[in-house]
Amino acid sequence: MDHRPQQWGRPRDDVYGAYDASYMQNNGPNQHTQQPIVTGTSVVAIKFKDGVVIAADNLASYGSLARFTNVKRLRTFAGTSVVGFGGDVSDMQYLDRHLNELAIDEAYTSEAGHTLNGRNLHKYLSKLLYHRRSKFDPLWNHLLVAGLDEDDKPFLAAADLLGTTFTSPSLATGFGSVLAQPIMRRYAPDEESAAKLTKEEAVDIIKECMKVLFYRDARSMDEYSIAVVTKEGVELKENEKLEKQSWAFADRIKGYGTQTV
Repeated sequence: MDHRPQQWGRPRDDVYGAYDASYMQNNGPNQHTQQPIVTGTSVVAIKFKDGVVIAADNLASYGSLARFTNVKRLRTFAGTSVVGFGGDVSDMQYLDRHLNELAIDEAYTSEAGHTLNGRNLHKYLSKLLYHRRSKFDPLWNHLLVAGLDEDDKPFLAAADLLGTTFTSPSLATGFGSVLAQPIMRRYAPDEESAAKLTKEEAVDIIKECMKVLFYRDARSMDEYSIAVVTKEGVELKENEKLEKQSWAFADRIKGYGTQTV
């Protein structure tokens, strides 16, 4: 190797000959991400009478490997809304930077301190996702937006990488749509039922969902972030841990491996 600083990392031309850059094939077409690599799993959220509770665990998986255990997938916007990210982590980081720039622009240009509410933010993100999808360069994320609407009523909606949007008293992404939604719909099957829930009840429901996901979803973990959005603002906790979770019950399962009934 050539150890001169200006040539660090390159073989010596006088010994090995000049490097043939044609092997790099730099004349090929630009390529976009074909599939997500490092991903986050479920985001779950439910409305209650005064706002919305939303949660997501802190794990980012490299395929099936639990690679990064301190990735916060809930992001606040302007102290009034929360965005929960499922899917590709690098695209989540891009959207996080984009939302930070948007929040700064809103703070400087809006009049009398007004900013985007939850409904406005959701519509903005859905148009952004649809725009990227139309360019055949989608952002591989499924988003939940929790906040308030223009009437200060609880607002919860989703947007996926195609720009598809929908709203419901309870929403979940990833495996949460299979495992957590039945639990939340048991307590909030419609808007009227959700409007009767208290903050404490909604938080307990979300914690129960996170516990079920930890036990049943192989891409989740027991540390998570949870946020409560109300008129008073956003209450975000990023390093919560499931209490009293244990795999001790596995000792009582019979009929697998060397165990006998």
